[in-house]
Amino acid sequence: MRRFLTRLRDKFWVLPLVFALLAALLGLGLTALDDWLDTSLTLPLLFAGGPEGARSLLSAIITSMISFTGLVFSITVVVLQLTSSQFSPRVLRTFLRDWVNQVALGVFVATFVYSLVVLRAVRGTAETDTFVPQISVTVAFGFVLASVVVFLLYIDHIAQSIRAATIITQIAKDTREAIERSYPADTEARPRVAPPATAGHRVAAEAPGVVQQVDDQGLLALAAEHGATIRVLRAIGEFVPEGSALLDVHGEDLPDEESLRARVHLGKERVLDDDPGFGFRQLVDIAERALSPGINDPTTAVQVIDQLHDLLRRLAARPLPQRQTFDEDGRLAVHVPRATFEDHLRLAVDEIAHWGADSERVQRRLRTMLVDVQEAALPEHRDAVARALRSLGQTAPVARDGPTPLPTDDHLR
Repeated sequence: MRRFLTRLRDKFWVLPLVFALLAALLGLGLTALDDWLDTSLTLPLLFAGGPEGARSLLSAIITSMISFTGLVFSITVVVLQLTSSQFSPRVLRTFLRDWVNQVALGVFVATFVYSLVVLRAVRGTAETDTFVPQISVTVAFGFVLASVVVFLLYIDHIAQSIRAATIITQIAKDTREAIERSYPADTEARPRVAPPATAGHRVAAEAPGVVQQVDDQGLLALAAEHGATIRVLRAIGEFVPEGSALLDVHGEDLPDEESLRARVHLGKERVLDDDPGFGFRQLVDIAERALSPGINDPTTAVQVIDQLHDLLRRLAARPLPQRQTFDEDGRLAVHVPRATFEDHLRLAVDEIAHWGADSERVQRRLRTMLVDVQEAALPEHRDAVARALRSLGQTAPVARDGPTPLPTDDHLR
């Protein structure tokens, strides 16, 4: 169910389609209400025209909503192209998931569909027996006013969403949420149990793809039922070629291979839900483009480092246990590989340090970040930070009781 809902959230058409269906039902319901009630009397705020006037109004609404919908779609496509070329193609999923864009398109489509449904209910002419659904036509006019407000908000939202600071902040926010899901702050450090070193029964991937999700509880149920130990050989976010080993199963009674594969979901690309490293990857990509000679924008790179600073500090201050699940007897049942703190640290620092080697501002900001992260880090993470500092040409400061003074940094000037 979680996988299904995640896939629906990534589809740009789902919310507009829901809006259209609700609008059609509302149109049918209100026209039936108009038919049941006596609305022939002129009431305040209700539409008071005849059938020709109702048809003209509804036709104008239908025409204008088609234009609005086409304009919104065109603007969205242009923004996606601009974002992909200027920042990174991997940030497009953020825009496709943006509920404001989906709601804007949904409101225009809903107004169009609602007006069509109401238009078909208008009967007769001024000289014949007529039926004008006054309540329904009035609500259609209200939909138009709402669409104008939504369009203005949409334009403002699009203008704000293509700013570098907005994109970087949103990616960092999504990454923080992924960190909280993968490494909760209240997680207790526990010793790592080594999975079986020898090769067991290998289960190969039937199709190529990127590991997006692993159903730990589903694998645990299979392992407990068959008394087996299941080791996932590919970490979340890692690509698996067709026919390559995906799982390693140890035990005499082996689960069905199809059941095992069904617990490891492969997709076209990495997703941020269970993969905090993908958030780091997106931020680093933006920084690399900003530091390229064609763009030469170290300020954007520094904004990325600021967000990486916060993310690394969160990771450094908490234990990052292995993703292991145990059965009721305390036996290791499921082992899923995951990135270590040093993996995240090297991803956040190495490439930016390389491409920003000629920028003293970037180098100074990286050193400031690492010194502060080392101060907040748990003992088991400090050696990794010290190695990163040495790679930048600065010896790690000696640990002491008081806080470590940060080096001077003028990146905000």
